[in-house]
Amino acid sequence: EKVLCPPIWRCGCAHNRKPTSMTSSVQDLKADLCIIGAGSGGLSAAAGAAQLGLKVVLYEKHEMGGDCLNYGCVPSKALLSAAKAAAGVREAYKYGIRTVDPKTDWEAVKAHVAGAIATIAPVDSQERFEGLGVTVIREAARFADKKTIVSESSRTQARRIIVATGSRAFIPPIEGLNEVPYLTNETVFTVPDLPRHLVILGGGPIGLEMAQAFVRLGSKVTVIEMGRAMPRADAEHAAIAIKALREEGVTILEQHKAQRVSQENGSIRVHTDNDAAPMIEGSHLLVATGRRAVLDGLELEKGGVEFNQKGIVVGDKLRSHSNPRVWALGDAAGMEQFTHIAGWHASVVTRRALFKQGTKASSLPVPAVTYTSPEVAQLGLTEAEAIAKHGSKVTTSAFPFHENDRAIAEGKTLGECKLVLYKGKLVGASIVGEGAGDILQLVSVAMSNGLKLTALTNFISPYPTRAEVVKRAASAHFTPVVFSKNAQRLVGLLQRIP
Repeated sequence: EKVLCPPIWRCGCAHNRKPTSMTSSVQDLKADLCIIGAGSGGLSAAAGAAQLGLKVVLYEKHEMGGDCLNYGCVPSKALLSAAKAAAGVREAYKYGIRTVDPKTDWEAVKAHVAGAIATIAPVDSQERFEGLGVTVIREAARFADKKTIVSESSRTQARRIIVATGSRAFIPPIEGLNEVPYLTNETVFTVPDLPRHLVILGGGPIGLEMAQAFVRLGSKVTVIEMGRAMPRADAEHAAIAIKALREEGVTILEQHKAQRVSQENGSIRVHTDNDAAPMIEGSHLLVATGRRAVLDGLELEKGGVEFNQKGIVVGDKLRSHSNPRVWALGDAAGMEQFTHIAGWHASVVTRRALFKQGTKASSLPVPAVTYTSPEVAQLGLTEAEAIAKHGSKVTTSAFPFHENDRAIAEGKTLGECKLVLYKGKLVGASIVGEGAGDILQLVSVAMSNGLKLTALTNFISPYPTRAEVVKRAASAHFTPVVFSKNAQRLVGLLQRIP
């Protein structure tokens, strides 16, 4: 698969320029910290260590900013914003606004995506980190031994080594797939023409976000999922979002396993094991079947670093079991694959390695958001996960958006906020609806700091706001007690006191 950068990246600007070696000799370096990978986790760790006065060497063989900036979070949200604008035009009639059907200028959409990347790129640039005192080497790195990292032009001995190499799209072993052209998150944002019919393998967050984006931009879209779409989300909330996508025109085929892929007359055909749709034919194919940690070429064996299919073998401390000099962050650690987790991991390593604190990777609940419309946001345990873990003492407390005044005023009433409780303690939350990811942060603050459920009721929520659904969901848990017969009797007695 050949990855082409957007035209804006070819301008030779300093933030993306890859320097060439001026000498054939190998430079010997010594560092307090050597980091492989300049994505979210690696850059956070490098910035923190450098600002604390440590000598840091950072290796990156591709683009500064890693997958999130160049092929993931940033371009996908930029594309989703363009698609949301198109959807807004189509829905304007609901608010008394007359419009014409929007037309997609695909080149302009791609320019918007590239512009978002270019605007953020200086924050992750080589020049910025060199300004912080970091030695940046834009070459592939590998282990030479347990404490030495080498590249084409350098040899670094380090007290500590961090592997933060991220992940790439997993390409499943489907017959014929290696013989047809396909897209991944690295190429879908720069595809030359807007797909006529985009077929997507995988009904997870990436697959469904791209499905809705492209159908709103004018493509026909079919998603093929071997199990349930949005499998890690709350089942009820996933169903609400999937129904909304289908109503917009996205065809989502669940319980359809792709068995074979072929190409004929310029069209790509996906053959499935389900008689309901045994063959789907489209113009483009996007593979979004998960991701795998990037560990190839690191020669981890020479570093005595144990690894498996998920990533480097580490525990809750993020430290290698086999070589205590080595730490792993983000996707390379084989845990949750989110940019914000990579950033949190960098904080964990900084606290443990530099400040000798006891922070663990599992110290805080992990939020996850699928940025479809409506958004699906999850924190901690789902209702099903909580019941499986804690049994019948699990309860939920919910509040729907159709009773929220701001949602009513905006005409966006789909969804609800659901709090998951065990013996009255918050163990999880799920929100589906407009702005769910932002609203979830109220619950995240409470859970991360061990606050009681009453903390989500004991504040003044500005009116009218969508985030008020969290306060109303928490309050709903106490309603049976507050307005019970016993409470009525107590209030009656108290009224006798002058």
